[in-house]
Amino acid sequence: MNELDATARLRCPPPERPFHVVLVEPEIPPNTGNVARLCAATGSHLHLVGKLGFRVDEHAVRRAGLDYWHLVAVEQHADLPAAEGRVLERSPGATLWFLSGHANQSYLEADIKPGDAFVFGKESVGLEPSLLEARSATALGIPTLGGVRSHNLANAVAIVLYEALRKTGQLATPTLVP
Repeated sequence: MNELDATARLRCPPPERPFHVVLVEPEIPPNTGNVARLCAATGSHLHLVGKLGFRVDEHAVRRAGLDYWHLVAVEQHADLPAAEGRVLERSPGATLWFLSGHANQSYLEADIKPGDAFVFGKESVGLEPSLLEARSATALGIPTLGGVRSHNLANAVAIVLYEALRKTGQLATPTLVP
């Protein structure tokens, strides 16, 4: 048996067509911080949309101890159409998937492709029902086994993003890197 190298980390090559994570009006700073770290770890782009429930200027980020913020490709947008336009500019042909506890299709059934975007609503109310109705063909949910109504925002992003990486083969060639 090989000895464990305490300095080595399991890594995969960076994605050629990164995923996009879109948070619409996030309210809880630690959730957004966790999602930002997840985006940094996966090479995904983070889009923050609308009114935020906190500040993300350099001072606020440094004070919160987000020492990896400089590793995140993060953009702020006034509204969802602006974010959607930017996603499609960076990833032509991408699908925007709208995550909700009210969706009829599981994220496990979706035909996810590299460069796609995952749109999540604010923690307190999720995405607008009218938006979900208009985008019902690309609305996805995460099935739960228990009585909770939904997952924590950061956990939901992690669940969907890592399944997307797995499904598109981007986790297929990990290597140990010192």
